[in-house]
Amino acid sequence: MIIHKTLAAGKWFELSLVEQMANIGVDFERAVRWRKKGDEELSKKAFERVLELLDLTKSDPKLRGRGALREVCRVKETLIDFFMYDNQYDATQEQWSKYFYQFNYAAAMQRGR
Repeated sequence: MIIHKTLAAGKWFELSLVEQMANIGVDFERAVRWRKKGDEELSKKAFERVLELLDLTKSDPKLRGRGALREVCRVKETLIDFFMYDNQYDATQEQWSKYFYQFNYAAAMQRGR
């Protein structure tokens, strides 16, 4: 099931990679907040949105042949490990928040804010 129908229809590809990653970070933070509040169902739904957005990013034609595609694949792999499995990479929520914050900051700078 596609969650982000408008984005999947092509709108996502109009965003820069920085904007895409910033948006993914917003859903990641939602997933973490819901988990901290004890609502596993809403946390799971937010994380499903993260995965869908990462898949859309992976399919973005402007990333083909670039190292950014490799990073997006690695982000998906390590986020799944962090959020759903044994966290073998020993990532922390704080590290992920800092990672995504950088994209939010860069996106704001691109927009002149």
